[in-house]
Amino acid sequence: MPLTQQFARVTPTYLERCRASALDSPDAGPDWEPPDSDTLDADWALWGLLRYSRDRLGDVALTALLDRVTSGDPGGDVGFLDHPEVCDGFSDPPRLLSPAAVAHLSRALGGVDLDGALGGLPATVSEAASVCGFGGFTGDVRAYLARHFTATRAFFRVAAQQGMCVVVRTD
Repeated sequence: MPLTQQFARVTPTYLERCRASALDSPDAGPDWEPPDSDTLDADWALWGLLRYSRDRLGDVALTALLDRVTSGDPGGDVGFLDHPEVCDGFSDPPRLLSPAAVAHLSRALGGVDLDGALGGLPATVSEAASVCGFGGFTGDVRAYLARHFTATRAFFRVAAQQGMCVVVRTD
């Protein structure tokens, strides 16, 4: 199974509860179970859009935005989430985006002209997939990127409105 980009909206209180659980648990399990309604699987779409933005568009601002959204911020004191209950160990540990970072990123995502960015995507599936790093992709690359970007933008908007953190991980 390929790795995919995962997001979870959680409150700072929820993170503290998970931290306490990890400290109290014999196996350091954080009791990580955010509701499905507060999770998002962005598949590989944002990574493809990031690659396209960096390599073909040369859009420094969009590239930096997508990199931060998909990578999270350093620090954040969420090492207790580096546990098999949360991540599979095949990729970097989860990273945190604070409520302030989420609010900033939500505004930035809201300002992205997605149609403009995707306007230069090659017309053929194979060429569009190639510039996004998607080997063997079938389907409508533009629609795939737009669907997942739009879902991510909406996800961050709700998190910002509710003052939530976002935990970023690959699974």
